[in-house]
Amino acid sequence: MKHYAALKNRETKLSVIGLGYVGLPIAAAFSKKVPVIGFDTNQKKIEVYRQGEDPTREVGDEAVRNCSVDFTGDEKRLGEARFHIVTVPTPVRRDKTPDLSLVKAASRILGGNLKKGSVVVYESTVYPGVTEEICLPILEKTSGLKCGRDFKIGYSPERINPGDKVHRLENIVKIVSGMDAETLDTVAEVYSMVVEAGVHRAESIRVAEAAKVIENSQRDINIAFMNELSIMFNRMGIDTKAVLEAAGTKWNFMEFTPGLVGGHCIGVDPYYLTHKAEMLGYKSQVILSGRRINDSMGCYVAENAVKQLIKKDVTIPQARVGILGFTFKENCPDSRNTKVMDIIRELREYGIEPVVCDPEADPAEARAHFDIKLSDITDLEELDLLIIAVAHSRFKELPLEELNLFFKNKKKKILFDLKGVYEKKDCETQNYTYWRL
Repeated sequence: MKHYAALKNRETKLSVIGLGYVGLPIAAAFSKKVPVIGFDTNQKKIEVYRQGEDPTREVGDEAVRNCSVDFTGDEKRLGEARFHIVTVPTPVRRDKTPDLSLVKAASRILGGNLKKGSVVVYESTVYPGVTEEICLPILEKTSGLKCGRDFKIGYSPERINPGDKVHRLENIVKIVSGMDAETLDTVAEVYSMVVEAGVHRAESIRVAEAAKVIENSQRDINIAFMNELSIMFNRMGIDTKAVLEAAGTKWNFMEFTPGLVGGHCIGVDPYYLTHKAEMLGYKSQVILSGRRINDSMGCYVAENAVKQLIKKDVTIPQARVGILGFTFKENCPDSRNTKVMDIIRELREYGIEPVVCDPEADPAEARAHFDIKLSDITDLEELDLLIIAVAHSRFKELPLEELNLFFKNKKKKILFDLKGVYEKKDCETQNYTYWRL
């Protein structure tokens, strides 16, 4: 494998294009083995990395300081590498259709600096066919090179779980694919340098693309089922958590729980899969149904919060509501596509401006992207209702007695514990009106 040998012998370089939650860990891992150019168009991000700071918290400040990644915003530097990994985000638009603008832009930048003999591997989540039908023509057009003759392409979907300190790049089996057998061998050999768990060789690029989108679609559907059960059991006056604990005693019962489904993957990837299906004339029945349920949960929570406030004779526009957690998941600073925002929007429709606290989230990002001012936990006072939206470890450590201090009327405390952080019986013993999904 000429690329593998050249990289291992430091005769050439590897580039990572897009240095976010996925790209940074990949760049840092490869830099332990080979020369790495880390490229991003966001110059502020580059400067932060150069200062040894990791705002993603995926690898940590110390790892960034000590890694040998050559961080740059100069696209010309990409010409120094012969193995390229593209890790830019692929979100959805407001109408839930795929937004490929960033991966197209990355392809144009890379194409303009692509050299003969290069291998380009995409990691961005896409629907089957994007790598070969959309990205490849851009690379050819901007480089003037011919794929198959002058350069090769592959696809290896990211499987990094933001905030997860157990399942990391190194110990998750990596799916790899290539346009031909030679490219597949090259991609497999290169990734094997850093992925201790080994690689799975997909039979084609399209298979690898499809595998990625169904992984998160499967999880999305299972959570949607739990959320639908929660809605049903709430109307029946049955505690969903108690039901799941009972059902979970069966050996083959799958462990899923209801909750808000946001973020850049689970809440997005199903739309990529169904979009491709619709292009081919098939309308999804199950996947989109699950998406509708999960997309509605923020409003559902807010509506039930208002109902509980009315039951306590609280004047709605004057109601004081606190929210613990703003990021899309626990112990992670990432607020992309957070469904907590849906709760906030719905409460605002009733004239309620909640006090939002999240020590994990970036206050500047919350202000710029969502027009949300994050408050300190000390600002949670004189509350009528508290929503624990995200189960950060910091929130789990709060004694129930400390929550009492947040409330205006100690006999009319309403607690919405979306992830079941506290025991229902303990809360009811301390005069809480307790509600959870």
